[in-house]
Amino acid sequence: MKIKKKETIYNGFYTFRKVYLEDKGETIEREQFDSGGAAAALVYDTEKQRYILVKQFRYSAEQELLELVAGVLEGNDPEKAVRKEIEEEIGYKVDHLEHIWDFYSSPGACTEVVYLFYAEVSQKKAESGGKDEEHEQINIKEFTEEELFYQPLQDAKTVIAVQWLAARLGKSSANNARISKTDAAD
Repeated sequence: MKIKKKETIYNGFYTFRKVYLEDKGETIEREQFDSGGAAAALVYDTEKQRYILVKQFRYSAEQELLELVAGVLEGNDPEKAVRKEIEEEIGYKVDHLEHIWDFYSSPGACTEVVYLFYAEVSQKKAESGGKDEEHEQINIKEFTEEELFYQPLQDAKTVIAVQWLAARLGKSSANNARISKTDAAD
């Protein structure tokens, strides 16, 4: 399969394209959602010994979601982007940043690559809660390790990060336990 042509069919807050593919001599048309890349971090406050997540309304999910600190890439520097988002959303300066993984959020139709990090912080340096001009209304939530593993998570990047943490610590999260019970029943 090979891409023959792309054309922009809508360019607003996001971009939509019509993509023409060739497969075994046949032309196939698909739509592609281009939301840009994103950088996200599981943030740990080493002084308070708490994980910091944010809760905010997500219009596509039509509800508030508990999530990692995250934001859209501006340019091609995920590390710079995630440091900026940590300061804007929760008001902390990053002490240590570790790259975890990069992944496509929904590669069947979306171009977004999420650059996932683990960040350690210890000192708040600014007010937080997001930027008014971006209409962000962010509520900061702090959890102990045990509390974090029992949060009902629905956001994929956050589930991936918490599962990474559980594996790193040699533990199991409640989400892991639910998956195991479901698989065992099949």
